[in-house]
Amino acid sequence: MTAVATARHGVGRREARGRDTSPGARARAALRLTVPAGGLAVTVFWFGGARTGTDPGTVLSGAGDLAGMLASYFVCVLLVLISRAPGIERLFGLDHLVGWHRSLGAAVVLLVVTHVLLVLTGSARWESTTVWAQVPALLATQPDLWEATIGACLFLLGGITGARLIRRLLSYEVWLTVHLTLYVGIYLTFWHQITGGTHFLADPVARAVWILMYAAAGAALVTWRIARPLWRLTRHVFRVEAVVPESPSTTSVWLQGRHVEELGVQGGQFFLVRFLTRGHLVTAHPYSVSAVPEHGRLRFTVGALGDHSSAVGGLRPGTRVLLEGPFGRFTAARTAAGRVLLIAGGAGIGPIRALAEELVRDGRDVVVVHRASTAEELALAGELAAALGAAYVPLAGRRKALGRDPLAPGPLRAVVPDAAAREVFVCGPPGLVDTVVRSCRRLRIPSRAVHHEELSLS
Repeated sequence: MTAVATARHGVGRREARGRDTSPGARARAALRLTVPAGGLAVTVFWFGGARTGTDPGTVLSGAGDLAGMLASYFVCVLLVLISRAPGIERLFGLDHLVGWHRSLGAAVVLLVVTHVLLVLTGSARWESTTVWAQVPALLATQPDLWEATIGACLFLLGGITGARLIRRLLSYEVWLTVHLTLYVGIYLTFWHQITGGTHFLADPVARAVWILMYAAAGAALVTWRIARPLWRLTRHVFRVEAVVPESPSTTSVWLQGRHVEELGVQGGQFFLVRFLTRGHLVTAHPYSVSAVPEHGRLRFTVGALGDHSSAVGGLRPGTRVLLEGPFGRFTAARTAAGRVLLIAGGAGIGPIRALAEELVRDGRDVVVVHRASTAEELALAGELAAALGAAYVPLAGRRKALGRDPLAPGPLRAVVPDAAAREVFVCGPPGLVDTVVRSCRRLRIPSRAVHHEELSLS
């Protein structure tokens, strides 16, 4: 195994291994404060119009009102997070937004369930009856509650299918179908608030503000998730130009299109790709570019990780393609370091290869470490070894046969002696990423100098 020689020139890394004071960092901090500030404002508004009384029924129902209002506010936040608004995506990265969407979604489901239980319990205390007896009584006397009940059930179903344990048992298509029904739940529960919410019935200003909040969130979703992709379909027409096997489990798909330069694609970024042909129409999947775009051409190198990606090899030239993006902050813009270490495994070689190309063009000292179980699985190895100008270190072999993990701190330092002085980008299976992150920690590389990005959007 050949070690990479330490570069002669200085590290050249930005002093920003400490605190980031860039305008982007300040904008991110401001937006992070906006969400809890909005929740606090909702709580203050609820307190101003809270039901008066100290009896248990009033207290429980009032707390249920607050839970419902907070759930509604956070639903709007969820819609904005997942709207793919370019400004917000550039600040945080789509993987972080999806992660926050997932976590906040669980909180919303919990708040909806809490709202239902507290309001039912409070109402039952007023009527001196049981919760189970109160449910049919309320549905019989307040017909609009049927819509709210259906909406709450859809939220609960979405929460259950979104749990990681259940999610692993479902196909992407089933999960997506269930997830889309949440929009029906949002619509039904919204009208329940407007027509039956005690805080809005007597306050037309509050009702107007609440409607505007939902309208703004819905407009962001429609603009960036529907209108923009449809416009892209007319402006940027892409077709499959060629399908090239790169390894037993990896395939490259070349696309030819118009106005590619307008997309502003950077190495390391990804698109949501929808091939407009049978078997691919229903879903769009995240695939990273594996070469810096030139002459109207884009390339995606796809690993066979599921039904959709495995079927990519069967695409025919001429197939039309709808792209959303580019997304992601896994780019050269994340660092001004003179020396960079790129580590790839599996399908992660695609974004790493494109990122290496861009960094080398910028004059950086780049080392690419490529991990695979066998030499045959080292996709794009020829390009990385000969064409880009980066130092290329292939690490093939199973850990059991090698007797060690080649990405553990000691072996990694053996092949890249100055690894601790480099900015690190890693892309690959979750286990590989976790190993590299732990090794970087052991090598005393600051966490701010270690970059990785998750492409799972469900």
